[in-house]
Amino acid sequence: MEKTDEFFMSEALKEAKRAFDKDEVPVGAVIVHEDNIIARAHNQRELLKDPTAHAEMIALTQAASHLDNWRLTGTTIYVTKEPCPMCAGAIMLSRIDKLIFATYDAKGGACGSVLNITNNDKLNHHVEVVTGILESESKSLLQEFFRKKRTDAI
Repeated sequence: MEKTDEFFMSEALKEAKRAFDKDEVPVGAVIVHEDNIIARAHNQRELLKDPTAHAEMIALTQAASHLDNWRLTGTTIYVTKEPCPMCAGAIMLSRIDKLIFATYDAKGGACGSVLNITNNDKLNHHVEVVTGILESESKSLLQEFFRKKRTDAI
């Protein structure tokens, strides 16, 4: 099987579904180096009681450990939802080459929608950004999660 952007994003979606099943906002991430997944994670803020326990942050820590280096050059991160300012900053600071995300976050995204941290001319590193890979699948999972949350609240 050829490892395409769709393949890697489907792996990130598997992580998002794990988050969904644990009543976490369904966001998943994988980091790829030399065509191999070296990190995979999903949101764990509720479980860990940690505001920084986003899928991207956990995956970045795993990838740095795997490569034994905080500089993650030569890697691509796949995320099911546009990263927030914290995660976009961490992605940029880790020197990841490429960010591929499925769907925009019109309320809190920081990679082109609300803000653009990953390609800000005033910052010293830029990240190539690609969007829309498995967008409908990711968006549907997020919508289902929040629809369920609203129904449960009634």
